[in-house]
This record gives sequence, structure tokens and C-alpha cells, in this order.
Amino acid sequence: MPIWSVNVSDCGPVTVYGRPPSAGSASTAAAVAANSAACDGSAYTLFNQPMADRLGIHPTDLQCVALLDLESDPVSSGEIARLTGLTPGAATRLVDRLDKVGLVVRQSDPDDRRRTLVALAPEARARISSAWEIPGKAFGEALDRYDDEELALIADYLHRTAAVGRAQAQRITDQVL
Repeated sequence: MPIWSVNVSDCGPVTVYGRPPSAGSASTAAAVAANSAACDGSAYTLFNQPMADRLGIHPTDLQCVALLDLESDPVSSGEIARLTGLTPGAATRLVDRLDKVGLVVRQSDPDDRRRTLVALAPEARARISSAWEIPGKAFGEALDRYDDEELALIADYLHRTAAVGRAQAQRITDQVL
């Protein structure tokens, strides 16, 4: 597959896999996709480390904490493995680390006593909320300039790219296995 480069935003040149775009909308879409992948990924990586440091955990563990924060009910280690793409054993070790620093609590599954469920500890939610207070406000302010219609487009783009990311992760996983 051909590789081409596009200069986007303040992230510099970005390597893009696939056919170079022709003029017009495809070119704009390719630049937006490249910008999103490069800049957002880079910014996420740079942001993730200090946030994890603030919470006293590894950046990979922070991803699990973020996922648990989205869950309304406790989940099993197997579900954590599915959500994170980790093996069941790696997910169990991740939960052990989070338990050790007091970010999660384990409880017996009321429907199956052989299973253990995991949830964020109540004090962990307070720690996370405190850690996110200033960054959350800053991210919100970045969106203040957009009207509702533009925000709907941004939300649609984010949902679609998240679905593409999940599908491509599954495709790659299926090829490896």
C-alpha cells in the first residue's frame, strides 16, 4: 500500500497509509484523519503520563480506570480484559495493581459466587474528579467556540472513528490469532 505524507496543523508531517488523495473533499478528509490520528494520539500520550503520575499509577492502568469510570455497575476481570484488549491474566494483574493503590474494590458477584466483580472505589472517584477538574474545564473551553450543530458533527465524527478503531482492533486481533 503506498505511503504519502501530509503536513497538518502544528503536528508537522504525518505519514498516511493508502492512496494519496485527489484535490477536493477527499484531500480534506485525509488531512483531518491524519491530523486526528497524529495530533490527538500525540496529545493523549503526553497528557496520559502526568495524569497517571498524579494518580500514582501506570498510564496503561489509567486507561482501565477511565473505562471503569464510565461503567455504571461493577464488571468482571473478564469484562475488563474485553474492554482493554488484554488477556484475562493480564487484566487480573492490572486489577491487582489498582486494588493495591486503593483505586478499585472487589466484590462477590451476587448471581455467581465464583465470580468477582470490580468497581472504582468511592474515594477513587473523588480522586479522579479532582485530577480532572482543571483539564476537564480546559477541554470544555476548547469546544466553547462551536455551535450545537458543529458539536453534533464533532460528536458524530468521534463516535464513528471510535467504531472504526474497535473494528480495526478486532480485525487485527483476528488476523494474529
